[in-house]
Parts: sequence; C-alpha cells; structure tokens
Amino acid sequence: MTSARQPPALFASSPAPAALRRAVAALLAVALTFALAPRAVAADPDPWFGRDKALHFGASSLLAGGGYAGAAAFSERTGVRVATGASLALSAGIAKEVYDRYGGGDASWRDLTWDAVGTATGLLVSWLLDRYVF
Repeated sequence: MTSARQPPALFASSPAPAALRRAVAALLAVALTFALAPRAVAADPDPWFGRDKALHFGASSLLAGGGYAGAAAFSERTGVRVATGASLALSAGIAKEVYDRYGGGDASWRDLTWDAVGTATGLLVSWLLDRYVF
C-alpha cells in the first residue's frame, strides 16, 4: 500500500499560523483603509473654470467683436476687420496679465488661454453676423 504523502505543514505544532493570519488580516485592513481614505487635496488657486475665467472670456469676446465692428466702418476687407478685433482683444488680455505680473496681482497662463478662446469666439460670431445677417 502506498500512502499519500502530505506536505509538511509549516508551524504545525505552533500557534503561529493563527497569529500570523491575524497579523496579515490586520495589515490588510490598515492598507485598505489608507487606500480607500479620501486624500486631502489643496484647492486649486487658479481653476480652469473659475469666475475670473468667464470674465476673461466675456471681455475678450466683446472687445474682439467691437474691434471687428469698428474696423467695418473703415474697411471692406475681412482680414483687416479680423486683425483689428484680434489685436484689440489680445492686447488688452496681455496688458492685463503684465499688470498682474508686475502690479501685485496673479498673472496666469490660464487667463490668457481664456482670452484667446474669447477672442476667437467674438471674431467668429462677428464674422458670421457680417456674412449672413448684414
């Protein structure tokens, strides 16, 4: 008769396996607690969608549209109108950020990004109105 060989049990005569299982379970519980705990994150001082970004967008789009409309009184060429509106809006946005940088404010590339998006939107709306309405 052949007997099936059992592999030797680790710590067979010792109470260590139960204590080891409890220690591993406790470590896993602690690790899981830290893994699932909410992390403290500092508030973004310059959020992409903050109130000031909406102001940058709105001011730039109004300046671009106003520059386009003002140039329409003096020129029939669309390129001149677009260049005038873009220069007015982007110059104001850049001047504001330079003032913030050297005047004690908080200069921001995100503000300039919203200035550019607002400028493009204002010019597009002005061109569409010029082309299809007037």
